Amino acid sequence: MTATVDFWVSIGSTYTYLAVMRAEAVAQAEGVALNWRAFSVRKIMVEQNNSPFRNKPVKAAYMWRDIARRAAARGLSPRIPAPYPLEEFDLANKVAVLGLQRGWGRDYIRAAYRLWFEQGIEAGQPDNLAGALGGLGLDVAAALEEARSDAIRAAYDAATEEAKALGVFGAPSFVAAGEVFWGDDRLEDALAWAKNGTLRPTSGEVRSASGRSSR
Repeated sequence: MTATVDFWVSIGSTYTYLAVMRAEAVAQAEGVALNWRAFSVRKIMVEQNNSPFRNKPVKAAYMWRDIARRAAARGLSPRIPAPYPLEEFDLANKVAVLGLQRGWGRDYIRAAYRLWFEQGIEAGQPDNLAGALGGLGLDVAAALEEARSDAIRAAYDAATEEAKALGVFGAPSFVAAGEVFWGDDRLEDALAWAKNGTLRPTSGEVRSASGRSSR
C-alpha cells in the first residue's frame, strides 16, 4: 500500500505558499500520496487565542523575509509583502473545499497562491477567483454559487473540526499516521514518518549515535 499524508491547507496562511508550490513533487519523489484538505486555520487560531502576527511587527517582518529567502532558493519570485490578512478568507477556502471534491482543488489552490503572492491579487477577491477558476476552464459564477452553498459550508466546518480534533493548530500541517507536523519545513519529516514510522536522522545525529561520521 502507498503511504499517505494528509496535507492540511488554509488559503490565507503565508507559509503555505511555499508548501503548495513544492509538496506534490516532493511527495511523489518519495513515493508518498498527499491527501489535500482545506480547512479554516483562522477559526482554530481565534479559538486558541493564537494569532501569529497581529500586533507583532518584528515577527511579521521576519516572516516576510524568511519567505522571500526560501522562495528565492526554490526559484520562486513572490512580491513581498503580499496583501495580508485576507478579507475573504472563508470564501477562498470554501472554493478549495469544493474543488477538492471535484478534482480541481489542488490546481485552484496553487493558482490562487500564485496570483496572490506573485501578482499581488488577494486570494478570495473577485479578480483572484476569476483568474484562478477561469484559468482552469471553469464556470466562475457556477463554482462560486456552489462554494457558498450550505453543503460546502458544512463540509468546510466539518473539515475544520476534524483538523482540530487531530491536533492541527496551524497551516500548513501534515498528518502522517496520527502524527502532526507543522510547517513547510516539516514536509520531509512527515513523508519519512509515513513511510517508516520514524524520522530520518541528520548526519550530525548519525555521528552522535555511532561515534563516527556517517560518510
